[in-house]
Amino acid sequence: MIFTNPIGLYLLPLMLVPFFLGTQQQEGYPSLASLPSDRLSQAITWALRIAGVIATAGLILGLSGIAFRERTIERFGQGAHIVLLIDRSASMNDTFAGRQPSGAEESKSSAAKRLLKDFILERTHDRFGVAAFSTAPMPVVPITDHKGIVLDAINAIDRPGLAFTDVGRGLGMGLSMIDEDVLPGSRAIVLVSDGVAVIGRRVQESLRMDFARRPVHLYFLYLRSEGSNSMFATPPSDAEDTPQALPERHLNKFFESLRVPYHAYEAENAQAVKAAIDDIGKLEQTPIIYTERTPQYDMSRWAYAIAAFALALLLAAKLCSRTLRSEVRGAHAH
Repeated sequence: MIFTNPIGLYLLPLMLVPFFLGTQQQEGYPSLASLPSDRLSQAITWALRIAGVIATAGLILGLSGIAFRERTIERFGQGAHIVLLIDRSASMNDTFAGRQPSGAEESKSSAAKRLLKDFILERTHDRFGVAAFSTAPMPVVPITDHKGIVLDAINAIDRPGLAFTDVGRGLGMGLSMIDEDVLPGSRAIVLVSDGVAVIGRRVQESLRMDFARRPVHLYFLYLRSEGSNSMFATPPSDAEDTPQALPERHLNKFFESLRVPYHAYEAENAQAVKAAIDDIGKLEQTPIIYTERTPQYDMSRWAYAIAAFALALLLAAKLCSRTLRSEVRGAHAH
C-alpha cells in the first residue's frame, strides 16, 4: 500500500478526537444516579463516536492518496513467447487470387489480421511481440503480455505496404526481439509472408549463426497466391532451380537447413490459414512461467465513500436528536 500525498498522514491523530468530545449536545440534569443503566443509549453513543473516527480517518486517508501499489504475480501455465513476423510488402494487399480485393473479397493481409487476432485472444498465457518487414524491418511491439497493445498492432497490418520483401532482415529483427525477452519459456517466431523473397548468402550465414545460439521454434505460414509456385514442389530436371526462379522453394529449403524446430504451412485461402494457425497453437503448449502485472489501484475513492457513509450516519443521528427543552415545551403545549 502506498500514499501519493503522505504528508496528510500527520493528521491521523485527529481521528481520536471523537473519543474525547461528546457527539451529542450536553444538557444539565440534577442527577442520574437513581436512573437504571441504559445500555442501548451507551451503545448508540459509542457507535456515533466510532462513526466519527471512521469519517475522520476516511477523509484523511483520501487526502493522503491511499492506493495499492503495482504488483507482479508469478503464475504457471502452458504456452510460449511468440514473435509474429508479418510481411508488409505490396503483394500482401492482393487477394489469394492475385488481384486487388473488391466487394466481399479479402486481401491476404486482412485475412491474416482477422485470424491472428483470434489466435492471440485464444492463447491465454502466451506473450506476443509483433514485427513487420518489407523494404526494411520494423519492430512494432516488444514481447509483452498486454494483449490489447498486441491487438492494436495487428489491426494495422492491412495498411498499404511497400514494394519489396526483405525476409532476412525481418528474421534478424525477430531474433533480436527474442534476445530482449528475459523471462523463461519456449520461444517461437511465426513468419507470415507470401514468400516472394531471396535471402543473400551473407545474410543466410548470419542467420545460421544467430539461430544456432538460440532454442527458437520457427513457423513459416506461406500465403500462396493463385498461380504461384508451391514451396514444396520439385521442379522438372530441365527447369531452372535457383532462388531467383523459385524463391518460395529455396526459402523453405533454407529454413529446413537451420537445424531448429521448423514447420512450414502453405495456405491458398483463409480456411487454410486458420488451419495452420490452429496447428501452431497445438504445437506451442510447453509449460511456462509468466507474470501478471496488476496496475496501481487508487483507493482514495473508497476512503471518501466510507467517510461519506459515516458522516451520513452522524447527520441522521443529529436530525433525530431532541433536546430536553424541546420535549418540555411540547409537553406544556399539550
